Amino acid sequence: MQSLLQNGEKITPKQWKAEIKSLQSEYDSIGKEQTKPFGMTQKAVTETIRICKDRNILREYLLDREKEVVTIMMSLFDEEQIMKSFIKSERHDEARETAERLIKKGKMSLDEIAECIPTLSFDELKELEAEVM
Repeated sequence: MQSLLQNGEKITPKQWKAEIKSLQSEYDSIGKEQTKPFGMTQKAVTETIRICKDRNILREYLLDREKEVVTIMMSLFDEEQIMKSFIKSERHDEARETAERLIKKGKMSLDEIAECIPTLSFDELKELEAEVM
């Protein structure tokens, strides 16, 4: 965007959108790289902002609204963690329901069920069997 504006050229809305998308993509890419060493933490967000400012990516925006960006990103991380936890819980419940059905049918041993449903521990399968029988 800087290059388009520094030349004094008028830019079209299409060029503007493309430039914004490009900058957002760069920010997202840097953010993903920072979550590798730091996880979904405030440190990852602040490092992302620091790197983007150093590379002149959304620099003015980040200088003006750094606190707001940190707050938004942390709430997005929280939402993502909640969603991941919910999905994990749903998958676990589905695995238990499947194991329960297999135990009730009585056609497979717990060892065979454990092979088919590796997300449940053998101890959990034994507890489930005790509940079902």
